[in-house]
Amino acid sequence: MTADPIEASGGAAFAGRSNSLRILWLAAMIFACIVLCVLSVAFGTRDVGWNDIVAAVGGHIDSIGQAAVAVRIPRTLLALLAGAALGLAGAIMQGVTRNPLADPGILGVNMGASLAVVIGVVWFDMTSAYAYIWVAILGAGGAAVFVYTIGSLGRGGATPLKLALAGAATSIAFSSLVMALVLPRNDIAGSIQTWRIGGVGGATFESISHVLPFLAVGFAISLLSARKLNSLALGDDLAAGLGERVAFARATAALGAILLCGATTAICGPIGFLGLVVPHLCRLLIGVDHRWLLPFSALNGACLLIAADIAGRVIARPAEIEVGIVTAFIGAPFFIWIVRRQRVREL
Repeated sequence: MTADPIEASGGAAFAGRSNSLRILWLAAMIFACIVLCVLSVAFGTRDVGWNDIVAAVGGHIDSIGQAAVAVRIPRTLLALLAGAALGLAGAIMQGVTRNPLADPGILGVNMGASLAVVIGVVWFDMTSAYAYIWVAILGAGGAAVFVYTIGSLGRGGATPLKLALAGAATSIAFSSLVMALVLPRNDIAGSIQTWRIGGVGGATFESISHVLPFLAVGFAISLLSARKLNSLALGDDLAAGLGERVAFARATAALGAILLCGATTAICGPIGFLGLVVPHLCRLLIGVDHRWLLPFSALNGACLLIAADIAGRVIARPAEIEVGIVTAFIGAPFFIWIVRRQRVREL
């Protein structure tokens, strides 16, 4: 039986936050998520009253306000699920690679899923919702393996800088390939370009039901990897000394992140920087213990994406700004700040 790394190391490696403080932050995050869900249903290009909200939740669509609420409910649910998935996937990737710059967008995973979906649509006339999801997951997995392999070449192995550079180069190359595939196809160019921005508009309960099983499996695998990630954080040699199978632990945790990224990209498009920002914010609140960090990253990611969706709807009334654009405005300066930190390797 594998020893708990926190107990084996005397707690020194993961000390810093009391459980009572963590529980307090957990309650605050749950409350914030509930409030944001309510705001997401109530506010948008058209504000609605409580009577319309209650009536729409009860299944009535007798007015424009109630119809607006009926559309916003699945949109809010999708933002919650997608934000939780991307936040959790970012924490997993940073834990697996021990890289503070790891993120599904920066490491090219989202763009790999996008390229796979576009190839399926352009070359094979793919239309099935489940085909979209499976192809996106395979594309995300292939991109992750490719970037990690390239980043591991040469002296020093997979350093944070080499992984970030390999991911950035891969994302640019895949993006160019997507453009080359889409430009000759005027019949699908508009819809593909809109999807590539990343958003939660147009969500329906049917589309969410297609992706929900994949997300559920990804959440389960990722959350069950918490102890393994704590072991990996101590270093490969010490983790192996504690009885952890290092390669298996990495592969299992990475599989969970790939399922989350691929399924989310299939239904929302590539949404960047969320997986980068959220884990760092959560570490400031509750420390580095992955048994707390992973669920907090999921909650924080859900809150951030719902808030970004609300902001995109309210700021540009009567039009909308997709959440992929809003998260880029938030995440790009944060990425620059992380890169400029003198002690980036110690994160």
